[in-house]
Amino acid sequence: MPVHFTETDQMMIDKASNVRIRDVDVINVYIDLEPVPFHRGFYSVDMTFFFEVELDVFMAPAAMPACIKGCVIYDKKVILYGSEGNVKLFCSDYAMDDPDTQSLPSKNLPKACVQVAKPIGLSAKLKEHKGCCSPCCRIPHCICTRFGGNFATDCSEKKVFVTLGVFTIVQIERNVQMLIPTYDFCIPEKECITSSDDPCEMFSRIDFPTDEFFPPKVSEMEEDHIGCGGGCGCS
Repeated sequence: MPVHFTETDQMMIDKASNVRIRDVDVINVYIDLEPVPFHRGFYSVDMTFFFEVELDVFMAPAAMPACIKGCVIYDKKVILYGSEGNVKLFCSDYAMDDPDTQSLPSKNLPKACVQVAKPIGLSAKLKEHKGCCSPCCRIPHCICTRFGGNFATDCSEKKVFVTLGVFTIVQIERNVQMLIPTYDFCIPEKECITSSDDPCEMFSRIDFPTDEFFPPKVSEMEEDHIGCGGGCGCS
């Protein structure tokens, strides 16, 4: 995937001789959920991943590398089953010190959630590139601010391509009505029988520990060893 840089960083890339990937992080994931036509209960989840890639840029073979950051955009689409709901939702959201206004009615659509693990930077390559380097989609202003300005859209001499390894879990969640059995408070009906305070009487009800005075024989130990399967060292 191509890496997008600001105009200042792109000038460094045009003069670079080599690049090396240092770190990768997930900035944000934009999710769009749409029902699939002619497939009731199925939904298309369109995800746009924004990654922050940190690179070491080598301007000369023996010079110290300069560290710059760029943005990588990746699109992914999955189709999952999320059932269907034919009701409308009317909710009243309470806010402190604000009027208790009612939310607009909405359809009973499921909610898509994406879990992303820490990405792995596999490789980075510097290639000659003649042409415009515009991103495949509009980068949000909040992400542009993170990199210190707008990304370069003019023609560039060189381009950086990276390979990332990403583990994700995509889920569709829906609120459903469930019937769970409940029980009343468990009030005890029996009273505890208090024992005598005489310690001698309590001691007299304990059986004599005969086995403690007579250690087991060899045959008994072998039987226990065979019974447990052997070789486990428990004997």
